[in-house]
Amino acid sequence: MAQGVRYRTADQPAGREQRGPDGQHSLTVRLPFGTSAESVRAHARTAEEFHPALAGLEVWHEQLPTTRDAAAVRARLRKEAQRPLSPNGRPLRAVVLTYPEGPAELVLVARRALVSGPELSDLALSLAQGQHPGPPSPPAAQGLSAAAPVPRGQPAPQWGLGDPAAGDRCGEAVIPLTGQAPPNAVLLAAVAITAARHSGEDGTALAVWSSGASSAGTGVYRAGCDERQTVHDHLAQYRTPAAGTPLDGGPQIGVVLDEDRPGEHYRPFLAPPLPVIVHWRRATDGTVTGLLGYRERDLAPQIARDFAAHLAHVLGQLVAAPNAPLGDIELFPHAETARLLAAGTGPAAPPAPADRTVHGLFSEIARRQPEAVAVVDEKTELRYAELELRAERLAAGLVALGAAPTDVIAVALERTADLVVALLGILKAGCAYLPVDLRHPPERLRYTIADAGSAIAIALPGSLPGIDGVRTIEPQELYEIGETLDGDRPLPLPAEDGSSPAYTIYTSGSTGRPKGVVVLHRNVAALVAATRTDFGLGPHDTWTLFHSCAFDFSVWEVWGCLLTGGKLVVVPSEVAQDTELFYGLVERLRVTVLNQTPSAFAQFNETDARRRGRLALRLVVFGGEPLDVGMLASWFTRHSPASCRMSNMFGITETTVHVTEQTLTPAEVVSGSRSVGRALPGWSVSVRDARGRLLPAGVAGEIHVGGAGVAQGYLHQPELTRERFITDPHGGGRLYRSGDLGRIRPDGRLDHLGRIDSQVKIRGHRIELDEIRSVLLGHPSVAAAAVALRYGTPGDRDTARIDAYYVVRGDARPTAGDLRGHAAALLPGYMLPATFTRIDALPLTANGKADLSRLPQPAPAAEPVAGDESAGTPAGAPHTAEAADPVAATVLALWRRLLNTDVGLRDNFFELGGNSLLVVRLLRELADQGLPRVGVQDFYRNSGAAQFIQLLRDARDTVGQPAPLNP
Repeated sequence: MAQGVRYRTADQPAGREQRGPDGQHSLTVRLPFGTSAESVRAHARTAEEFHPALAGLEVWHEQLPTTRDAAAVRARLRKEAQRPLSPNGRPLRAVVLTYPEGPAELVLVARRALVSGPELSDLALSLAQGQHPGPPSPPAAQGLSAAAPVPRGQPAPQWGLGDPAAGDRCGEAVIPLTGQAPPNAVLLAAVAITAARHSGEDGTALAVWSSGASSAGTGVYRAGCDERQTVHDHLAQYRTPAAGTPLDGGPQIGVVLDEDRPGEHYRPFLAPPLPVIVHWRRATDGTVTGLLGYRERDLAPQIARDFAAHLAHVLGQLVAAPNAPLGDIELFPHAETARLLAAGTGPAAPPAPADRTVHGLFSEIARRQPEAVAVVDEKTELRYAELELRAERLAAGLVALGAAPTDVIAVALERTADLVVALLGILKAGCAYLPVDLRHPPERLRYTIADAGSAIAIALPGSLPGIDGVRTIEPQELYEIGETLDGDRPLPLPAEDGSSPAYTIYTSGSTGRPKGVVVLHRNVAALVAATRTDFGLGPHDTWTLFHSCAFDFSVWEVWGCLLTGGKLVVVPSEVAQDTELFYGLVERLRVTVLNQTPSAFAQFNETDARRRGRLALRLVVFGGEPLDVGMLASWFTRHSPASCRMSNMFGITETTVHVTEQTLTPAEVVSGSRSVGRALPGWSVSVRDARGRLLPAGVAGEIHVGGAGVAQGYLHQPELTRERFITDPHGGGRLYRSGDLGRIRPDGRLDHLGRIDSQVKIRGHRIELDEIRSVLLGHPSVAAAAVALRYGTPGDRDTARIDAYYVVRGDARPTAGDLRGHAAALLPGYMLPATFTRIDALPLTANGKADLSRLPQPAPAAEPVAGDESAGTPAGAPHTAEAADPVAATVLALWRRLLNTDVGLRDNFFELGGNSLLVVRLLRELADQGLPRVGVQDFYRNSGAAQFIQLLRDARDTVGQPAPLNP
């Protein structure tokens, strides 16, 4: 029997699943009093002929210096029970631990594929008492050990926040139960419901191993979680496993249902074979204890402890309320609610009177430093006192024209010093300003100004389209009116009221019409107060007004600078659109604070890499769109984070520009961090599900923002205001539902995961387009990238495909094939773009964001191949070679129509963006045109155009079917 140590059944492979710690299990048993290591060795020699795992078994012995109840001894025992076997060693290890007093303990570790759970218990009894073990059981009878194969290689759950650097490190978390004895179906339901709430899905796949008699057997369960169901109805799903049910990616969570035996402790896996393993153990009195095993690369320890606590909380409710709807089951207790709310709340806001206005705060700065330069443009330099005086005269002119407090005054000026004077003057008149961008279409300008109810628009003659009931007046005329009325006498200003509107900015609306966001003076004052100290803002700073005033990033640029005493450089539109000119301006004027969208900064970064200018930047603030930190890798090779702080700020127009702040360093670049940091002082963030329920750390949901920045609402849209600006049921005041997807980390930092409505589904898979863009930016030759979802047939989801666009870095020359290979190495097939198109630069909106609507038509999915006469042929125009072969002509024409791209004989259907739904349609339409019927599996094996055409020819010749006459 010496060869017995190599025992293996015919259908059990010897791969890693047998040799790694996730393919091993252990059993710790208390030996009868007086049993020694030597007696265990003797029992092993006696029994070795009855089981091959005992052949030549060496029994190790360790004498521990204190009692078995000491903490250090218990830790040593756990370590021994979790110590894996040598990859090429024996299938079984036996260690006897003895103590100065009390019984010894035997620790057995075995390979699951060679020694089943019941066999391991049988071997322990044999070694402890000398009984002969039974023969090895066949795989089908091995129950807990091998009745269901262990799914492997499953991706980490997105809510796990694991650490990829953790390697194979594993952890455990106790599930805090209190004397409960629920049936196994309830135990499974608790895991499924908890997992579904964490994933945000409407169902969960569970891999289940059961060693005892129960209604739940071993197999894979696909548990739907319809929150309208009662608990009682939901439990019916767990009567039988759904073996054979197709699962996208398979289960991420395993459940072990085990019978506890006195004096024994069984570990079904030394390392979890799935990201999460829940081990339920039922005692002889029916009560259940639970242990959560996890891999730290998949789950952060705090997330694992939270999940275990949530599991216990859900289980208690399932037992107590069997007739309750699933939607009424709480995921966590109220104590965790308070902890989550506190984690997402920024520090206490700096003390500031709530009644302060933007213009009142500016006047204080002007009195302190009247001769400091406030605003400069190409032709003008205004000191603080001069800016104050001009703004007061413009305000007097507005009042003379009949402007009253809270009126909305439109501003349609190019970026000059006059623009800043106009904004400040409108506020001094007690009015709110409405900035509009002259580059917008005339119809949008008319709609915006009319919808806001503006009776006065400050603009140069002829720059605005005619709008009934709106008087257009230029700044110079307002100055002259104000000067005539007031001379040098101070203008009587309205009393300061921080609750009055400061501005209204229109943002894109889901209905196709823009909507006006009304922001109050106190919102802006709070933003400046919250950031002044942390950023060290003051008179020593020079800022740029880079963005359109119709984009709320400009609010931060103008008032962040002027309310802290800085110098504001107004950047002309033509300079802002030319990165070379803008870079020169930043260098020449010694700009210290730069605010950029990531798309605009990508071009600035490229210019900096080429020119290596002597920049004075000390702070760069990102906003307006999600930032992929990978783009900063090259910046940090040239600029130390100690000399220039890179700050990523998440924000929304409806919450006054900025909400959170995350300082970026090379560490964030290396980790690929998506964190936008913690809430600003006075702000709060929380993540909630579609029903408004607070979600725990790690779980993705809609970002809700509260605190000092929450705007008044939408202008003239009370219903939309009530829908998006809600009352916090937890007593936190008003909240804004952002429409952004995010998750809170245990330390309170927020991860921004894109827009909820930017998620798309292709082939049944939920896809975040920003994730694909991030992968493309990870290529060393790519400076900027964009990803768009398109349909071969408008509105037809079956024809959906992903198109990628890229801007190369410097003199790099990557081909579309290079990028396809790079993406294919990091993305699953269903996320791989169908086309890769090189462009010279990302088209940007006037606000500096990527303008996807201006991306060109994608390049052909496959580059022409020498000798392939049909490659690159325009869609719908068969080549001469195709015309001579009706089968080829029919196939290629149909492929072009379904895939909406050029197709050649050397192309592959799936590489061009084809999917399983299009395969079914393709085969049906080909059959309708008289070609032989082909099975789906045959198509998958012949998905190249030339291969498939030949398959059809062979089938036609075999059955004698004619080729179509009108391809």
